[in-house]
Amino acid sequence: MRALPRLIVVDLRAYRGQAILIVLITAAITAALVLASAVTVSATAPWQRTFRQSHAAHIWIHTTPGTSATSLAHLPGVVTVAGPYPTISTTLIHAGHSVPLELRGVAGTPAVSRPLVRSGKWLSPQTPDGIVLERSLARSLWTGTGDHLTVRGADGTPHTLRVVGVADTADQASYPATSPGLAWIQPAELQRIEPSAARTNHAIGLRLTDPAATDFMAQRAVTQLGSDHVTRVTTWQEVRTEMEVDNRLLGVLLGVFGLAALAAVALGIAGAVGARVRAYLRDIAILKAIGVTPAQVIQIFLIEHSLLALLGIAAGITATEMTGPHLPGLFGDAMTVWDAQPSHLALLLVGGLGALLAIALATALPAWRAGQVAPIPTVRIATPGSAMSYPARLALLLRLPPALILGGRDALHHPTRAALTIGRLAVTMVLLTIALGGWSTVSDLRAHPERVGVATSMTARPTTTLPETTTRQLLDANPDITASYPGVETQALIPGQTSTITLRALGTSNQPYPYAIAAGRRITNPDEAVAGQRLLDILHIKVGDWIRITVNGTPHIFHIVGRSIELDHNGAVLSAGLDSLTRPGQPLNPQYYALTLRPHASPEAVRTAITTASHHRLDVEPVANPADALGSIRILSIGLMIVLVLIAVAELITATTSGIREHQRNLGALRAIGLTPRQVTAVLVTSTSLLALAGTLLGALLGAAAWSIVADALGRASGIGTNVARLPTWPTLLTVCAAAVALAAAVAALPATRAARAPATQTLRTAA
Repeated sequence: MRALPRLIVVDLRAYRGQAILIVLITAAITAALVLASAVTVSATAPWQRTFRQSHAAHIWIHTTPGTSATSLAHLPGVVTVAGPYPTISTTLIHAGHSVPLELRGVAGTPAVSRPLVRSGKWLSPQTPDGIVLERSLARSLWTGTGDHLTVRGADGTPHTLRVVGVADTADQASYPATSPGLAWIQPAELQRIEPSAARTNHAIGLRLTDPAATDFMAQRAVTQLGSDHVTRVTTWQEVRTEMEVDNRLLGVLLGVFGLAALAAVALGIAGAVGARVRAYLRDIAILKAIGVTPAQVIQIFLIEHSLLALLGIAAGITATEMTGPHLPGLFGDAMTVWDAQPSHLALLLVGGLGALLAIALATALPAWRAGQVAPIPTVRIATPGSAMSYPARLALLLRLPPALILGGRDALHHPTRAALTIGRLAVTMVLLTIALGGWSTVSDLRAHPERVGVATSMTARPTTTLPETTTRQLLDANPDITASYPGVETQALIPGQTSTITLRALGTSNQPYPYAIAAGRRITNPDEAVAGQRLLDILHIKVGDWIRITVNGTPHIFHIVGRSIELDHNGAVLSAGLDSLTRPGQPLNPQYYALTLRPHASPEAVRTAITTASHHRLDVEPVANPADALGSIRILSIGLMIVLVLIAVAELITATTSGIREHQRNLGALRAIGLTPRQVTAVLVTSTSLLALAGTLLGALLGAAAWSIVADALGRASGIGTNVARLPTWPTLLTVCAAAVALAAAVAALPATRAARAPATQTLRTAA
């Protein structure tokens, strides 16, 4: 037993390059799995903690002006209520940009749905002009306690408020995924901003005895108030889903990539151990002849690779824990939340043991084969020669270089081993192609926002009550604007009246907005609409069905003629034409106008011109591309590519060293018949390069098909839907294949050169 550590140390010294790669790759994969766990756990953990600490309401109901909702407090199953609070829709002006904002008038400190102040203080009569911002809104605006903000009411009058605090709430999801943003002010200040009771809504929160009965209680509340008096219904399940969908999607993607990379590493380690067992057959036989048991031989390989795995796991966990909270953006926030979770140490232990077990299992089979080696080496019997194969005859007929012919023969000398090597390289290339597919998809969506339904580049919102004809004249007079689509975004009660959805009425049937249609067709009639994937899933409907919704107390029936690609509101959006909401004698003023600019027009110049021409009665802003929120996938793709390159290098080193050891006698024979060291090196490099070429081409083909399947599955899970993925271009894939072959040649060059320059007599003597 005392000899085992020495044998392990000797083996590590002989293969120190592979050992270092195993440690680095294991560390990188462990870090990816830790980040995946952090992102997944942090998706809802902060919201759940806020929900408990704030004693949040399970249902929020927004009512029309003049509607009394106090009777809901006496419904059976309602423990207590928050509010009713007066609310108004305003526009917040900050740093030259406008943000839709819901102001909620709250007096004192609420007992239910109490905002948790994270900085500053809560509202008080001593600061009547104070405002408390929801934290995600404050972060988006880059503002904090002590700053002054301008709020513009419905009449366009600006009002200056001072930020006295920033708070967390479980009442709605984070901004800007959920819009408008939320803020709290004193009721007296709210009345000063909006003195008209006809434009002041109310919001009431219901805390239930049974949270599982949320849908039933929401339906009862709407029925008691009357659907014509309810403008919006939000449940705690909807908020939780919105909070978790983006982070959880990224966490699942990161976890799947990490596990797939771990599987690729396990396959690579199995191949490397098998190659070393074949190379050490004589040494293993000698060890067994002097008394080393089969169990001890197995232990040598298991302990060695388990130690390397432990070192890599420890390095990955340590690096992630130390640097994770300092990472920018989503990953840093997730690690900060993750470290505060009481279960994160247990998850680290489980993840580390899982990675260790995977590597140990990958080592077990070739290690067991090493334990079965006989103490007396089997005498190799030369196989009789066979007729020259047709590929060999064709190669000679075409007068191909000897290095290519002999390299191809060496690569396929052992078909089973060659197939395994090609398969392991193909697995790595499949993952690399998927990573490239993620990069290509995000890049395409960011470069072509019309593919996610953003066909316009700017919006114009009236700051005061402005006649539609006047607005049209101002927009039509600008030569840089090629089209303008009037629009309204409101809430609509779904069938059953258990919750509300977002209804976007944009364009008209005569001038339909160019929605991005993934299935079905575009809108051509006033009673037609298109829906996002998540909305179809929520309502359990499909393209071709009819749906009845209620908007401001008025029922509307729509024919779903298409499925649109929607990133806003996680795909839970119903889109129709503005004329579908217009009724005779009830003109509907657009909330905004979506503007299409001519090519190469300056958005800033258009903004300045429209603002000046309208005497600041139109607020013009650029349209944000929702695909920008997918930037984390690009970071993920880069990290995965680096890990996959390391895995490929390790596999190529294994293939090269294994080929050199197995063909030492052939190398001596080649030298003996007159091949120069350079030609022998070319033979070895060609052998490895051909295996790499076959593996990368196979992996690229399989990866292209796999990415379409993976992307559609992710799209369905996120609410975006299918037919969004973009494959890497074939020139890109061919370039990657060429780079892989070049990498294989570079990896094989040094050991091949050393083997080729060894004296022929020494090579023959070593192989004998």
